[in-house]
Amino acid sequence: MNGTTIRSAVGADLDELMELERGVAEAPHWGIRAYAEILAGQGLRRCLLLAEVEGRLGGFAVAAVAGSRGDLESVAVAAWARRSGVGKALCKAVIGWCGDEGATEVELEVRLGSRGAQRLYEGLGFVVEGERKGYYTDPVEDAVLMRLELAG
Repeated sequence: MNGTTIRSAVGADLDELMELERGVAEAPHWGIRAYAEILAGQGLRRCLLLAEVEGRLGGFAVAAVAGSRGDLESVAVAAWARRSGVGKALCKAVIGWCGDEGATEVELEVRLGSRGAQRLYEGLGFVVEGERKGYYTDPVEDAVLMRLELAG
């Protein structure tokens, strides 16, 4: 989508981020404290990236790196910004961040029924590694485990 900018989140973004997150059923719904801890650098090495589309928050993504493994923990895109390249831009930025942090691979879980998301990840080079039964709750659903090898 033209006019899309990817940037790191700051504390002033949290209220708007929470509003977007609550409007996306597939988002993790972690709570504002979890996002604030990411911004404060508490716990794992994580990034919280935002996609702004012509000044509006179109989506966000969260990733973590532990050792040589990156984990794409969450991607949420506002309904009005879907199918416009926002999710893809966020994923590419997260993959780049993971590589910069020393990861040699990136893993993710995606709902079994989220075929659109699976196609997005496959288009970025992720391959299916397996399933995790009953991984998601509310509603209960299996997860597809996917992995991307990063070029050395």
